[in-house]
Amino acid sequence: METIQYGAETSSIPTIHVISDSVGTTASAIARAAAAQFGETEPRVELLPNVRSFEEVRDYLLAHAEYHRELYGKPDMIVLYTIIDAQVNEKLRAFFAEYPQFAAVDLMTDAVASIKRVSGMEPILQPGELHATDERYFNRIEAMEFTIEHDDGRNPQDLTKADIVLLGVSRCGKTPISIYLSQEGYRVSNVPLDLQSTPPRQLYDVDPSRLFGLMTTSDVLVDIRRKRLGRALSVASSYAEPEQVVADLDEARALMRRLGCIVIHTEHRAVEETAQEILRFYEMRHPRSIPRPR
Repeated sequence: METIQYGAETSSIPTIHVISDSVGTTASAIARAAAAQFGETEPRVELLPNVRSFEEVRDYLLAHAEYHRELYGKPDMIVLYTIIDAQVNEKLRAFFAEYPQFAAVDLMTDAVASIKRVSGMEPILQPGELHATDERYFNRIEAMEFTIEHDDGRNPQDLTKADIVLLGVSRCGKTPISIYLSQEGYRVSNVPLDLQSTPPRQLYDVDPSRLFGLMTTSDVLVDIRRKRLGRALSVASSYAEPEQVVADLDEARALMRRLGCIVIHTEHRAVEETAQEILRFYEMRHPRSIPRPR
């Protein structure tokens, strides 16, 4: 079976061998994360994917052990594997017990067994299930497309079709929060508020439990806007003037009260933290029958 090798040729860590009955994404990610703890951000990772038999793994490992002996002066090898098939997995455990030069870690069996023991559920034992295309996948793609098409006030006629509508003044975090929520499977529209524009009338047709006003403090917003303008600050100074910022926030706050939307503060908070607070409020009123994708 063809193997795939990637990573820096100058890595100080010996090649990490990843064995998988699927595409090997999970084990490869763990290999890179573990290597990073030793200061190696681009380790050599060699992947044997789509495994279906113990024999192909055995032959692969024994052949590479000889190569390691020539390259490193010893046959010791780092092996991370995710094998769902119980028979193949059992044979691999016996093989690694017989050949201790393989520093092997089973990344899947103990995790599955723990979930089974606590939940009482039976695993489906299907390779590649994490990457299966299912309803949640298509839901997330649709949500991301919807959110991009309804960013920054575009297509206001569709506001009532959104799961969540965000509104707020410029630079309060509407777009990044919208994108984060869309990746969780929610269709999001965001509407910018400013003193020069009239908010779309469709906002008054949206269920208030789906409306979220993003608010921040004037000093934080002034700082963000000044950094945003950079060298153009002298040209468009009113955008970042404290008086203008306070007026923007006051007008936005008044509209949020009229709409009856939930107000969420964004200052000094990560996008993820703000998004999770929005979801806590949203899901109390709109619980989902299908779990959000993770």
